[in-house]
Amino acid sequence: MWALLVLIGAASVSAHLQDLSFDRQKVFRVIPQNDKQVEILNFLANIMEVDFWKPDFVTLVKPKMQVDFRVEAEKSFDVEELLKESGMEYQVLIDNLQAAMDAQFDSKVRTTGHSYEKYNNWDTIAAWTADIAAQNPDLVSRSVIGNTYEGRPIYLLKLGKSGQNKKAIFMDCGFHAREWISPAFCQWFVKEAVETYGKDSAITTLLDKLDFYVLPVINIDGYVYTWTNDRMWRKTRSKNAGSICYGTDPNRNFDAGWCTLGASKSPCAATYCGSAPESEKETKALADFIRENLSTIKAYLTFHSYSQLLLFPYSYTYNLPSNYQELNSIASAASKQLASLYNTKYTYGPGAETIYPAAGGSDDWAYDQGIKYSFTFELRDTGRYGFLLPESQIKPTCEETLLAVKYIANYVLEHLY
Repeated sequence: MWALLVLIGAASVSAHLQDLSFDRQKVFRVIPQNDKQVEILNFLANIMEVDFWKPDFVTLVKPKMQVDFRVEAEKSFDVEELLKESGMEYQVLIDNLQAAMDAQFDSKVRTTGHSYEKYNNWDTIAAWTADIAAQNPDLVSRSVIGNTYEGRPIYLLKLGKSGQNKKAIFMDCGFHAREWISPAFCQWFVKEAVETYGKDSAITTLLDKLDFYVLPVINIDGYVYTWTNDRMWRKTRSKNAGSICYGTDPNRNFDAGWCTLGASKSPCAATYCGSAPESEKETKALADFIRENLSTIKAYLTFHSYSQLLLFPYSYTYNLPSNYQELNSIASAASKQLASLYNTKYTYGPGAETIYPAAGGSDDWAYDQGIKYSFTFELRDTGRYGFLLPESQIKPTCEETLLAVKYIANYVLEHLY
């Protein structure tokens, strides 16, 4: 078997995971049963390019853990042979990645412009932020909280009826560029707010009594790159000194146990923590805004994909937050609400304990700033499509997620501090 591994390494063809044809690339799911099988996956990741979808990085793999990873077409046969020979339990989740990419765009909505039931590119989303504010001046305003590495303005929408001393909930989407369902939810949330204000009593009360800051895409440069160059890109697009590799993982770039557990110091790694906390213009802009508005922001919600999880602190340590019982009961009730519509099952709990340790995340950072209601959603699905969730699932995903968000927002409103 080790001979096979060496062969795979030696046959490193010129094709790389960044190559723009994803034709015949495969996504495998394996469940290593013991340390020896974990070691095989580590060795594999060392000798060839492996894109880990779940967990984010090979060093986080443990026995009995479900592991999803992508390999280039030329290597997939050898990798499959190796998995068979090692006796590792495996399945092919996606047989041809390019076909899955093409199949994402299955929406029946026929429009060239913005649609809430399609994946919109950045220019379309940027124009939408201006339009939605212009069309709903008494409910929505748009501001710029900074610029990205490549110079794009970072737009923030503020939703709510004007009022005195209002508290706020901060929501962001699009941390990891390839998680397209995430920005789709932020747009959907804004749509629901403006369309149902004055009709839906729950939404009306929330917008009368609270403000919602919604950041539709935080990692804009990365998101653009997934549309123009590499659909599987995850990180920002900043240049790294002394390295040919681009980008930092924005969700490992916050000052919360920075670069200790579940993050990498290698600029080429998917979980690269950056040269320092808030080294990225995007994370710095977000953190600066929250710091400036700490007296009013009472909850922080961040949306990722995939796995169907509702997580709360901590991820950078196995220690539990001081209000663990409260956060756990909120997450439990919110997950129940979410499941009530389409029976979509979510797992909930503290990040490190529920999935794996990951330092430098925005949710832990916000919590440590004193925002005691801090949650991370990992949206649909559990791996059948992974990051390539079809457009036909945007509407149901957003509808069910909205129920959980409304529950959390109502709870926060009733427990202001």
